[in-house]
Amino acid sequence: MSNLKLHDYHDEDIVNVETHHESSDVNVRALFAFGLAFVIFAAVSHFVLLVMYRQFVKHENRNQHVPLTMMNRPESMSVPQIPRLQPFPAKSTSGVIAPNANTPVTDMVEMHAAQDQELTSYGFIDRQKGVVHIPIEEAKKLALQRGFPSVGQTLLSVPPAQTGVSVPQPGEGTAP
Repeated sequence: MSNLKLHDYHDEDIVNVETHHESSDVNVRALFAFGLAFVIFAAVSHFVLLVMYRQFVKHENRNQHVPLTMMNRPESMSVPQIPRLQPFPAKSTSGVIAPNANTPVTDMVEMHAAQDQELTSYGFIDRQKGVVHIPIEEAKKLALQRGFPSVGQTLLSVPPAQTGVSVPQPGEGTAP
């Protein structure tokens, strides 16, 4: 038995008659049939989806201009209320501003100009109550001259310093 090779069988060896070499591990014909059926199914599905999509587009295009209600829409509803985004035309004192002229950059410039105007001029905050605003530089000078209140002290209890700077009274100076 020492000179026997691993797969050499002899009559005296025990051999199972049903055991033999397999000619193939996979049924290739069935695998190709499945792949072909899968590709055909995918192509048909995509074609059906394309046809459905085109039908939906036609349906929506036909019904796009139908009003949702028979009530007339007021003219004031054609443009949203303020604040609104840039694509809508806006009205100003000089006329109508085109949507492309009203951009975030121009909005920022206008906002900075309005803030600078308020920080550098005198004006009323509430005319009935007599509340005014003064330029920021004047407010800084007054705050340094009068001092700041300590803990427990209120702003009203701090006496104003006697200096050459006067606080404008309501009705004095220019108001916006």
